[in-house]
Amino acid sequence: MSNRGSVEVLSTDEVLRRFTGGPKTGVFTDGSCEGNPGPGGWGYVWVEDDEVVREDRGVDGATTNNRMELAALIAAYEALPTDCSVTVFSDSQLCVKTVNEWAAGWEKRGWRRKSGPIANLELVQKLYALALAHPDVELQWIKAHDGSRWNEYADALASAYMLG
Repeated sequence: MSNRGSVEVLSTDEVLRRFTGGPKTGVFTDGSCEGNPGPGGWGYVWVEDDEVVREDRGVDGATTNNRMELAALIAAYEALPTDCSVTVFSDSQLCVKTVNEWAAGWEKRGWRRKSGPIANLELVQKLYALALAHPDVELQWIKAHDGSRWNEYADALASAYMLG
């Protein structure tokens, strides 16, 4: 266990011992960054009825939190069959709103925002294409660090690089 600002960094085993709340089925994603930019990680876990179906994580030595949140979502969507019907949970309101509210308009305008360039455009485009290719997957926001077992687990995967 370590400390990331005011948030504890837990191992996945510690998460499973400590937390029981939240949805029991879905795909949970998270990104993490120490400094912004700085070293970071991403993770996702796919669970059905409180059992892990699949999980993965990755690291980047020089990144931002938003890039890691996007990378986690991309990896999760890539792991899902195109005919899968599941809810993907992210604690990044920015990522959820990007896919669910803004990307369609940006695409219509040639991938431009009214107020300027789109940050992390290549990741946004990839994630949006994956979301469109998975029509039965719902992307939903979940509150961070509220005791939801599988969201905390995704955070532990994303933050594992900090535990050494």
